[in-house]
Amino acid sequence: MPKLKTNKGASKRFIKTANGFKRNQSHRRHILTKKTSKRKRQLRGASMVHESDLNAVIQMLPHA
Repeated sequence: MPKLKTNKGASKRFIKTANGFKRNQSHRRHILTKKTSKRKRQLRGASMVHESDLNAVIQMLPHA
């Protein structure tokens, strides 16, 4: 059997927790001047991966 390889892009984006996988919000990297303060503030915190996407993340991170 070949080795199970971790998707390196996913390993940098998702962190395993007791309740699932934690992720950061997108759209906070650049072009921030046209975005309102409210929008930037609401994108600040981390959130959990939705259960519909959970199987894909688990498949990308077999050793998590």
